[in-house]
Amino acid sequence: MKNYAWQHFKTITHHKGLVMYYCFRMGLYRQGLAHDLSKYSPTEFMQGARYWQGNRSPNNAEREATGVSLSWLHHKGRNKHHFEYWIDYGINCDTIIKGVPIPRRYVAEMVADRISASRVYLGGKYTDRSPYEYWMKSRDKLWFVDDTVKQQLDLLLGMLADKGEDVTISYIRHIFLKDGK
Repeated sequence: MKNYAWQHFKTITHHKGLVMYYCFRMGLYRQGLAHDLSKYSPTEFMQGARYWQGNRSPNNAEREATGVSLSWLHHKGRNKHHFEYWIDYGINCDTIIKGVPIPRRYVAEMVADRISASRVYLGGKYTDRSPYEYWMKSRDKLWFVDDTVKQQLDLLLGMLADKGEDVTISYIRHIFLKDGK
């Protein structure tokens, strides 16, 4: 595979800049600054550059080529805005692993991440419905995600789809983050 280091750098930096913008609007300044810094680490950056395509995550291309994404395994364990970070062993339940509740500030960052990824990969085809539609494609397959988190994403991404970005970001900042932990 051809190495696309510069293109990958531009893609992840554009994404990080958008997430920072949304996090700042939500009042999540530290999270905006720290978002996805691990993507610049050698473990993630080298694989991302190798499998960069520009229209989707290089983690998917790496997974297709090798059967596993080492970049993703590294990333999900270091970034609290991913469901997979919040998995623990189940006790007295019907699964070996289970999702645990995610603090609201990371659910909010997850929303910023989904908006930004949709904007980067869809470009001019992006609408405020895009993150919601992407969420709904996988929602029912995410058996390991805590039900409360699913409900929160239904609410927030549904609001984005129906009422737009400004209303949703304001709601997250002034109500969602103030009402919860």
